[in-house]
Amino acid sequence: MIRSVVTGTGSALPARRVSNAELAAQVDTSDEWIVERTGIRFRHIAGPDETTGTLATDAARRAIEAAGIAATDIDLIVLATATPDQTFPATATKVQAALGILDCVAFDVAAVCSGFLYAVQVADSMLRTGVHRRALVIGAETFSRILDWEDRTTCVLFGDGAGAIVLEGQEVEQDGRGILATKLHADGRYNDLLYVDGGPSTTGTVGKLRMKGREVFRHAVTNLAAVMTESLGIAGIAADDVDWVVPHQANARILDATARKLGLAPETVIVTVDRHANTSAASVPLALDVGVRDGRVKQGDIVVLEAMGGGFTWGAAVIRF
Repeated sequence: MIRSVVTGTGSALPARRVSNAELAAQVDTSDEWIVERTGIRFRHIAGPDETTGTLATDAARRAIEAAGIAATDIDLIVLATATPDQTFPATATKVQAALGILDCVAFDVAAVCSGFLYAVQVADSMLRTGVHRRALVIGAETFSRILDWEDRTTCVLFGDGAGAIVLEGQEVEQDGRGILATKLHADGRYNDLLYVDGGPSTTGTVGKLRMKGREVFRHAVTNLAAVMTESLGIAGIAADDVDWVVPHQANARILDATARKLGLAPETVIVTVDRHANTSAASVPLALDVGVRDGRVKQGDIVVLEAMGGGFTWGAAVIRF
């Protein structure tokens, strides 16, 4: 069978790192308040010359290098983002040009914090057909551009960054490496719980992020636990056999509550929310790259990715790494 195998990971963060103390000098908050409620201590904020596209390109280059291939070996780019460089064209095409790839399929996926999981399933489906051989799947965001910096309930939660993986379609045995299962969901009835109050066809402006945090928290714990159970069932993998969970890094309390609901050991959950905050579509690939590069995630490990975002959208993927 053909499976999509992860052959390389990469990530990129803006140069500027902002502490809770620095934020507390600008808005009515404190380090203690933020840490207690979210677990966040730092986030990276893009500078004037840093964009979703530049961060995505840097992460992609590192993933390509880790895969041991040339950029021109890539024939598919799927980029997940809610903060593209322009309304159009797709930021994926800017990454393509920056990498020097003269011709490949390149497009964006918009599913907010779940975007990377959506992009993974799209790329996996295209690779398994055999039409494409190698894909760059990227999650990249500059959420600092759409934050209301006077709203302390939201501006402290988010940061900027990018993460990327190289997926290669390979013929493998039943117990071989690759993506074993993916499961996605969406429910548009919950738009008003997490959204941006602008857009080209409504206000003609970019808008600012708005969120009802308590309601989002409740839905996140329930939905993430359920979709992880679904994806493990599809893959035929028991929860006890999972080596690592790489969750969307939204809030440390959501991570803890979801792990408890599934009976997962806390030490199997890769956590980066304390240093990166919520980077939306970038958070899962960013955390995965951290786990790979520090030696925790090894070839052959069973890894579960999961995320939920505005829409609501949510999803999970099970990978034999």
